[in-house]
Amino acid sequence: MSDLPVFDLPAIADVRWSARIVDVDSSERLFETNPDAVHKTASIGKLFLLIEVARQAEAGQLSLDERVDRRTEQPVADSGIWYTLDADTMTIDDACRLIGAVSDNLATNVMIGRIGLPAITETTAGIGVARSALLDRIREERLPQHPPTLSRGAGGELADLMAGLARGEVVSADVSARVLDWIGLNTDLSMVAAAFGLDPLAHLDVDRGMLLRNKTGTISTVRADVGVVTGARRRLAYAVLAEWTPESPAGARDEVLAAMRAVGEGIRALVE
Repeated sequence: MSDLPVFDLPAIADVRWSARIVDVDSSERLFETNPDAVHKTASIGKLFLLIEVARQAEAGQLSLDERVDRRTEQPVADSGIWYTLDADTMTIDDACRLIGAVSDNLATNVMIGRIGLPAITETTAGIGVARSALLDRIREERLPQHPPTLSRGAGGELADLMAGLARGEVVSADVSARVLDWIGLNTDLSMVAAAFGLDPLAHLDVDRGMLLRNKTGTISTVRADVGVVTGARRRLAYAVLAEWTPESPAGARDEVLAAMRAVGEGIRALVE
C-alpha cells in the first residue's frame, strides 16, 4: 500500500476518521486510515436502499414505472425537495432519482415503506457488507426505542462497495449500473468531490476529463463522502468518513471539509 502524503488526514480535536482509497481495476489500496472503524454515516446508508430497489426491479418484483404516494408517510423535511413540490405521486424511478440527486428524505421513507427494511438488510448482507447498513427510516425525532442513527458504515467497506459498483459486481452489472446512474445526479460536491471542479448541477457525463459517481451524508456531527472517479489514467473508489462530538469546537466542520477536499485533490492528481 502506498501511503501518499497528499492523502494525509490531519488530527483535528475530537474528530474520528475512517477512510480508504482503492484502485478499481487493480484493487490496490492507495491509502487508508482506520478503515474498519464504524461511524454514523447519515444519508450514505441510502445507497443500500437504492441497491435493493434496483435488485427488485431486475428480479421483476417491482416496476420502476410504479407510482408511489408520499401521503402514505408522515411528512419529513430537511434533505430533499419532494416535500416542497405539488405532486403527491411519482414513479419509483423518479423517487430514486430524487434520492440520488438531493438525498431526498421523504422519497427515502416512501421507498422504505414500499420495500421494507428487512429486504434491504438481507440484500446488504448478501453482497458481503457487514459493518455498514441502513438501520432505520428518517425521523423528525429519534426516541430511545428507535435505532440510534439512520445508518452506519466503515470507510474501508464503503470504498470497496463503490469499487464493486464500478466493476458491475454488486448484485449484477445492470443493478450496479442503475445505482450509479441514480447517484450520478448527486448535487452535493462539498466534500472530497469539491476538488474536482465539476458543475454540481450538471456532471452526469464526463466533465473536465473526469466521470464522478458519489453519495454524501451529513448531520450536525458527520461529514461523509463515498464515490468512484474515472479519469484518463485510472479509476479510483474512495470513502472518507468524519465524525465528531456535539461538544467539538465550532470550527471542526470547516477543518474537516478542508481535509476532505485535500484528499480529493490527491485523487484528482492520480486520475487525470
